[in-house]
Amino acid sequence: MSGIFTSSIGKKLMMSLAGIFLIIFLLVHMGINLLVIIYEDPMVYNKAAHFMTSNILIKIFEIILFGGFLLHIIYALILQIQNWIARPRRYNKANYSNTSFFSKFMIHTAAIILVFLVIHFMDFYIKAKFGHAAEVIVDGVTYHDIASEIVDKFKVLPYVIFYIAAVIFLGFHLVHGFQSAFKTLGMDNRTYTPVIQLLAIIYCTIVVAGYSLIPIIVYFS
Repeated sequence: MSGIFTSSIGKKLMMSLAGIFLIIFLLVHMGINLLVIIYEDPMVYNKAAHFMTSNILIKIFEIILFGGFLLHIIYALILQIQNWIARPRRYNKANYSNTSFFSKFMIHTAAIILVFLVIHFMDFYIKAKFGHAAEVIVDGVTYHDIASEIVDKFKVLPYVIFYIAAVIFLGFHLVHGFQSAFKTLGMDNRTYTPVIQLLAIIYCTIVVAGYSLIPIIVYFS
């Protein structure tokens, strides 16, 4: 059983499972964030965010989420380092004939996404978690006014550009990651592969469009 954590196949399997978990989370997170532009009342988003941070089941899910992030990052780094060690010398002319455009730059897009996540967590999650975010009281209940924080951030053009660029890089990362995750789980044949490739494109288009739409609408509203 311990081999699943140490073998190359085991590491890829764990990274894929963690990746699929994060793929699902991205849709849920996007759905909640879209409340900022769907409703004029910022309290709709604030109440949803309050529920997500106060419900005991969501708190458990939050721990699992961070675990998924860490697993995905750790196993990705281990596999990448093992690949570098296995091929210490670069070929004079790299052969990318069997490598997709997106897979060539997985480690690069991952690094950019990680930097974005650190900044994003510091801007919103850390502020809310440690009481530095603005607060509003409604019906005797204190809420973090994260909606106003989001709007303030997305009124700054450089931040909007940075955010959308990071989301686009995330989309590039997900196109290959989505396909690779299901391929590792054995869904790699003439029947499943075309379907998974199509679903990857559809999913990534929805994610990039959904997350990009928020700063664009806020900035120009």
